[in-house]
Amino acid sequence: MPSKSKAQQKAAGAALSAKRGETPKSKLRGAAREMYESMNKEQLHDFAETKRKGKPEHVPRGRTR
Repeated sequence: MPSKSKAQQKAAGAALSAKRGETPKSKLRGAAREMYESMNKEQLHDFAETKRKGKPEHVPRGRTR
């Protein structure tokens, strides 16, 4: 599933970095920490690899489409 916004893509990238051991988990905040705890590497990779071009910076919570 691709990310819906630039912010979501960035958070997934940060969480993926921590899952790989490249960044300490203690540096994660907010959505990145939630993603780290609730998603596996493959799911995070799918979100993080989404291209940012054409994506909004943020999508309101609860908006799924």
